Amino acid sequence: MTEDDWRWHMYDTVKGSHWLLDLIMQDGECLGVIALNMEDGKLHRFRAHKMVLATGGYGRAYFSCTSAHTCSGDGNAMVVCAGLPLQDMEFVQFHPPGIYGSGCAVHRFGEGGYLLNSEGERFMERYAPTAKDLLPVTSCRALSHLPAEVIYERLPGISETASIFSGVDVTKEPIPVLPTVHYNMGGIPTKYTGEVLSVDAQGKDKVVPGLYAAGEAACVSVHGANRLGANSLLDIVVFGRACAHHIKETLAPGAPHKAIPEDAGIESIEFMDNIRKSNGPESTAKIRLDMQRVMQSDAAVFRTQSSLDEGVQKLRAIYKRFDDVGIKDRSMIWNTDLWKLWNFEASCNAQFKPLLQQLLAKNRVVPTLGKIFLTSRDDEKWMKHTLSFQHNPSKLDVKLQYRGIIGTTLDEEECKAVAPIKRVY
Repeated sequence: MTEDDWRWHMYDTVKGSHWLLDLIMQDGECLGVIALNMEDGKLHRFRAHKMVLATGGYGRAYFSCTSAHTCSGDGNAMVVCAGLPLQDMEFVQFHPPGIYGSGCAVHRFGEGGYLLNSEGERFMERYAPTAKDLLPVTSCRALSHLPAEVIYERLPGISETASIFSGVDVTKEPIPVLPTVHYNMGGIPTKYTGEVLSVDAQGKDKVVPGLYAAGEAACVSVHGANRLGANSLLDIVVFGRACAHHIKETLAPGAPHKAIPEDAGIESIEFMDNIRKSNGPESTAKIRLDMQRVMQSDAAVFRTQSSLDEGVQKLRAIYKRFDDVGIKDRSMIWNTDLWKLWNFEASCNAQFKPLLQQLLAKNRVVPTLGKIFLTSRDDEKWMKHTLSFQHNPSKLDVKLQYRGIIGTTLDEEECKAVAPIKRVY
């Protein structure tokens, strides 16, 4: 390993100011992207033989989430607007306790901390006598009875985080927590090579030429319904590398770009201009917060048919408020008002609608990590992927299709597939 150099880290922080808006598609093939340069307000069309989306997950569809604020699913939205599907959007992993309001995860229950409800009761023993505080809960507080010196020695990060983000001294009072979105297993369906997939008229897999996805934005589906720990690195490291290898193997150096129509991307420009001129009384932040709260209350850890039905109706009512949204800044240069509205409109298309519709279709009682009330599997009915299409993203209509899973490894002689088994607590 070579010696470190500060300039490498400087380049990590000095990045281009282009904001991707939409894919440029022609005859089912991705030929590039249209982007806004926020530094000077100019729009650019980038032609590309291969386009790799690595835009992160969609955790910010919920009120509480451990992801960055940029994890709003805008890459997924570009795929939706291109008429392509998203896959298994209902597979959302929750970390049992996250600090209320900020979403920062609280770990290390093995050191002696445990969960209490509003009555001061250690309620998790009723649901999981063995796992206890390691399972998700709807609303509780984390508390430690450890001596102060032990907390400062073994849990300095937790005590500092609790102090900063909730104003709590953990040696004297509990930390207010709630289940927090930690990872999104769903996303853009891909092959193990990183190539984006759709389905043909017969429901069979077909590759979308020129388009790849990797990281949390993608759904290679190596996690199934629940990612384990550091396996998130697998998504970007292994399959990011797979994208690079496949592109290297299939791209001829010096090949000319295909011609694109003169008006390619015009829909994106017209949409941006419309929202830039919007002057209604509703704010983007208020609509976004209301939608996130609906997702947190009606489609989070414990989901019932009634809560999902109610959540859909609430979202439909909130979505209508976009007709009255408005922004104050009319410029094109570093217009964060414009960016936030565009970004949130994208989130609505990519996350809120397909996520809830897929949940309703599968009628899940409890989500990822929370299957303690399901007594048996129904593989005959649900051992398949759910695809959501939105042929008109401006409306709330979502069309669901299904595709089969791949239950074998690439080389069964080298490594046998592991059959699913019942989860027992």
